Amino acid sequence: MAGAGAGAGAIAALLRAAHVPPAPRARSIRGLAAARGLPPLVRATAAAIAPSSFCPYLPRLSSARSFSSSTSCSAGASLGGAVSTSPSEQEKQRQQSELIFLGTGTSEGIPRVSCLTNPSKTCTVCTKAAEPGNRNRRRNTSILLRHATPSGTANILIDAGKLRTIDAVIITHSHADAIGGLDCLRDWTNNVQPTIPIYVAERDYEVMKMTHYYLIDTSVVIPGAAVSALQFNIIKEEPFTVHNLEVIPLPVWHGQGYRSLGFRFGRVCYISDVSDIPKETYKLLEDCELLIMDALRPDRSSSTHFGLPRALEEVRKIKPKKTLFTGMMHLMDHEKVNNELAKLMETEGLDIQLSYDGLRVPVWL
Repeated sequence: MAGAGAGAGAIAALLRAAHVPPAPRARSIRGLAAARGLPPLVRATAAAIAPSSFCPYLPRLSSARSFSSSTSCSAGASLGGAVSTSPSEQEKQRQQSELIFLGTGTSEGIPRVSCLTNPSKTCTVCTKAAEPGNRNRRRNTSILLRHATPSGTANILIDAGKLRTIDAVIITHSHADAIGGLDCLRDWTNNVQPTIPIYVAERDYEVMKMTHYYLIDTSVVIPGAAVSALQFNIIKEEPFTVHNLEVIPLPVWHGQGYRSLGFRFGRVCYISDVSDIPKETYKLLEDCELLIMDALRPDRSSSTHFGLPRALEEVRKIKPKKTLFTGMMHLMDHEKVNNELAKLMETEGLDIQLSYDGLRVPVWL
């Protein structure tokens, strides 16, 4: 998508400054956010993604359909959990995984530069997004799964952003907003960790051979320049395993003739870029508890993305327990749209709201 390169670079810079760490070091982000040397945007971002404590919070819906962290941490504090104090349940609590929304916007991000520089200031969403901490501020769509395993926590990144430790990167498609941050991984494999596995469909790998040829064929790199150490793993439209986690691809259309992938982890289904869902994919979406899905604009769909009306149709068809929309453009005012979505709980029993950058959702996998 046009304009995505700058957006991806912005995400990478913000996340590197924030150093999103493994869970035991979570408080260090908030301390970093208070550092005087960081720009206001970086400080605001670091504060937004920092948890208020070591206990990940339960997504509880208020009247405005915003997430609240007022619920105490327990085995029932995430999708699929049940309150218990038995040793086995305590062990499960220690292995609770977490989703972190690193970006929930479009390829150009929100606020748009074109709106901020418009003398008439007619875009209310972009004006709000310029305020530190406002939930209309959105970066390129990306999500982090912090997967708890018996041996520790694995950071699995969906589309290329930047973290202090990256155990795997899974690519949904080869548009610039999904792969623009790959270049930043060169620095990582030279200075932070020896290598990073990348999971990508063959069609997208072929695109990356052209857009990021120097990351794939390191023989073309000028002697003395930084060489990447990325391990490219070609995936097909069938289940594969990353750090003991089964990942099920969810094939969708992202415009006519353009295939993109969503992914399923346990009963969490993530579809970030979609204009149509093939019939065979619905079978893979059965018994979904948390659906994270594309909803670009409030009025209609585009040729490449669901709009809010179509996204709601799909929710009614898939019937998840909870839905979070992502990939919103600047026509989607966070508070106004969430207030409207709250009415669907009353009228149809649909638990739906917009996600936002920095949102943390505990999950069982």
